Amino acid sequence: MRAPLTDLPLVLDRASFAVGATEILDRLSLTIAAGPPTLVVGPNGSGKTSLLRICMGLVRPTSGAVSWGGRLDAPPLRRAFVFQRPVMLRRSVAANLDYALAHAGVIRRQRPARIAELLVRVGLDGLEGRPARRLSGGEQQRLALARALAREPEILLLDEPTASLDPAATRAVEDIVLAAARSGIKVVMASHDLGQVRRLGGDVVFLVRGNLREHSGAIDFLDHPASEDAARFVRGDLVI
Repeated sequence: MRAPLTDLPLVLDRASFAVGATEILDRLSLTIAAGPPTLVVGPNGSGKTSLLRICMGLVRPTSGAVSWGGRLDAPPLRRAFVFQRPVMLRRSVAANLDYALAHAGVIRRQRPARIAELLVRVGLDGLEGRPARRLSGGEQQRLALARALAREPEILLLDEPTASLDPAATRAVEDIVLAAARSGIKVVMASHDLGQVRRLGGDVVFLVRGNLREHSGAIDFLDHPASEDAARFVRGDLVI
């Protein structure tokens, strides 16, 4: 059952995150509101994954604050996270979804219909009995998305879900992401692919060395970057 409170807007207020002496995010202030997907981009090591983990509530900022719908300590009932390399349970495709639905509080008698619906939603209908670990990489990523969607999230956080996929598998994942966004789910997605930013992004968060360099519309970011770092990144130059 959905929680009655909203997790949007998601607001970071001068949030920093450090591991030992290494500063990964530095006094980052950002508001993520309802609407089209937000794409988080930047060179490797810029803090993209750490930002998503803070947005999910998996880690706490070492200074500053993060709030969801104005609340500083909101349990992740309306948020879901898909890792770049999701772990499949040693069970069938259907059993992976049954497990996710059980943890989302869906009663047992309602799960078969929900499983069938989710499999259609991610294009895996007909594969419900296959061992999840025998799926292709693209199919596993779609199953991971189905498990996340089983939570009926308001915010869906994706950490480079197409990084290791071929173009056909990438298109299949992108179609699921766009359908989720059209249904009203706020997607926040880290990506290394500027073509993907153009295809999916409503707005872009651009990070360099844990600092927010730019937050703008996706097309503005790609065609008219406002900072020299962003211009170099869009050209394909190394940003160090």
